[in-house]
Amino acid sequence: IVERAIRPQAIVRKNSLFAGSAGGGRTWATIATLVQTAKMNNVDPLAWLTQTLERIAAGWPASDIEALMPWNFQK
Repeated sequence: IVERAIRPQAIVRKNSLFAGSAGGGRTWATIATLVQTAKMNNVDPLAWLTQTLERIAAGWPASDIEALMPWNFQK
């Protein structure tokens, strides 16, 4: 069950090797991991990323970063 749950993440990370550059591959893998983490927590990835990026841009305190994680997302 666990292996099936993490397979989409592993496939996307492997595919990111063909992103065109090392930096592009790392960025792709990071974004894909964030999206998959949101999905695994039954959270809409677009809504969560939008809210999280807006809060960071507004000066969210680094000491409270745990509140921005998908498992703490308030719909």
